[in-house]
Amino acid sequence: MTTRIHSLWLMASSTDEAMLTDLVDELSGRFRTPRFAPHLTLQGDTTMPLAALEHAVAAAAETVTAFAEPVTLVEGSDAFFRSFYARFAVSPPLTALKRALDPEALGSFMPHVSLLYGPVEPTAKTAAIAEVNARLAGRSIHFDRIGIVTSGQDIPIAEWRVVASVPLQAA
Repeated sequence: MTTRIHSLWLMASSTDEAMLTDLVDELSGRFRTPRFAPHLTLQGDTTMPLAALEHAVAAAAETVTAFAEPVTLVEGSDAFFRSFYARFAVSPPLTALKRALDPEALGSFMPHVSLLYGPVEPTAKTAAIAEVNARLAGRSIHFDRIGIVTSGQDIPIAEWRVVASVPLQAA
């Protein structure tokens, strides 16, 4: 039997999710890169059984109220899954969720929502980052649920699927 790989994603409210999805689609079309669901990874590539993940996510979601965080900066890197992303401050609610779900990685936590995966031509990428930064920097994104997602570096992006979703506490 193959072990299932899952990730835990903090997901934006439906309005912000639609805006971010449109942006991912726009950039994907512009640079011919993979499309994906925008998200803020709280824990990636875990082999923890689904039932244990559901329990951990439900417990974490009970401790945090749905919240909004402003985008601090749009930037890029050479990393495939962080080629182009909106970065957020390490705020109290983000810290609480990371501590509850992936405490070993709390020290290296860099909250972000990727907007483009994969390598693209550097000059065009720099220009696009500046354009998107002008649109998003300072804009608050409302996060309201945690998704358990079949995803990972060894699973094709087109096959990533949310298998469970747990809402954060109502504001």
